[in-house]
Amino acid sequence: MTYSEILIQRITALCKRRGITCNKLATMCGLNQSTIDNIIRGITKDPRITTLHHIAIGFNMTLAEFLDFHELNEFSFDDYSADADDTHL
Repeated sequence: MTYSEILIQRITALCKRRGITCNKLATMCGLNQSTIDNIIRGITKDPRITTLHHIAIGFNMTLAEFLDFHELNEFSFDDYSADADDTHL
């Protein structure tokens, strides 16, 4: 699983658990719906830390809480290169 897929899974799982749509999440975290959509569709593969912080706030979580989950903790960044994709938000 890629870093992008892990983030997609995390966001969609939290939306489902809280009974909200991605559009509602965008409103709650103060981001454009297109920003959330681009992450969910895998267009934005490496969102900026500020974007992730806004998403965490939308879920009423700290950034640390948002990023503290098994799949991400098990992900190896050894072979990960953000330079391979310059699509950042």
